[in-house]
Amino acid sequence: MLLLNKYITPLFSRDTTSPSARSIATNGFYATHCNSTIVKQPNMKVQILPALQDNYMYLIIDEASQEAAVVDPVDPDSVASAVQQNNVHLTKVLTTHHHFDHAGGNAKLCKKFNNLQVYGGDDRIEALTCKVKQDDTFNIGSLQVRCLSTPCHTSGHICYYVTGDQDPPAVFTGDTLFAGGCGRFFEGTAEQMYKALIEILGSLPNETKVYCGHEYTGNNLKFAKYVEPENEAIRQKIEWVRIQHEKNNPTVPSSIQEEKLTNPFMRVHEQSVMDHTEQKDPIQTMAFLRREKDNFKA
Repeated sequence: MLLLNKYITPLFSRDTTSPSARSIATNGFYATHCNSTIVKQPNMKVQILPALQDNYMYLIIDEASQEAAVVDPVDPDSVASAVQQNNVHLTKVLTTHHHFDHAGGNAKLCKKFNNLQVYGGDDRIEALTCKVKQDDTFNIGSLQVRCLSTPCHTSGHICYYVTGDQDPPAVFTGDTLFAGGCGRFFEGTAEQMYKALIEILGSLPNETKVYCGHEYTGNNLKFAKYVEPENEAIRQKIEWVRIQHEKNNPTVPSSIQEEKLTNPFMRVHEQSVMDHTEQKDPIQTMAFLRREKDNFKA
């Protein structure tokens, strides 16, 4: 399987017995659910910033210009520490949706950094300055960002597709696509999630790195195994996730290819998944899976 690779470097360990580690923990640089790590590529660097109980924020850095953007900065103090340590110029906030655990730090972050542009697809987003829609584009230095409208979890949900020369592309999916799963249909329908996962995200290049909004991978894959008990790719990834958890490392990024192999919500056309749900239509299969997952006990 194509899993986390040479680009990913742990930023520091969770050994809080050392004074330096204790100071990092004190100033809020990382949360408790896993280590912060850096995914370094020729032109784009992504720092994975854990927050709250299981959230992820992401600092996206254009190496050429040292301009940076942050995705869903619910913990502004942690973001500020990361910006300072990387010595970059933060110019943009990319908000996937309006829920507090994603947008709740926007206003405070804007007080820490002057002239931040806050992007999002929903007027309910805190401190919004740049409302975007499907296929809107902008830049982070030399990196290109394309907005992907994926309503369902919320009606204004946006994913951000980021590309740069010589780099594998990346997509920041908030609560639409998780590693091994998808978000609840709070404000939308199975048809909308089908379009989001299959027609929009599923059409991205297979090598696209997937940076999702939460560390839900282990539980998601338990459900995936329940749906497809004979799927060897799921079994292999469950073992890899176990090792990552033992090391206190994140299980992101995934990739579009991995999700097509292991994520039941991106496999609704597969006969094995439709057989499990006893449905003959992929959208009905999507709806059945979401209802089943909502009540699933591992």
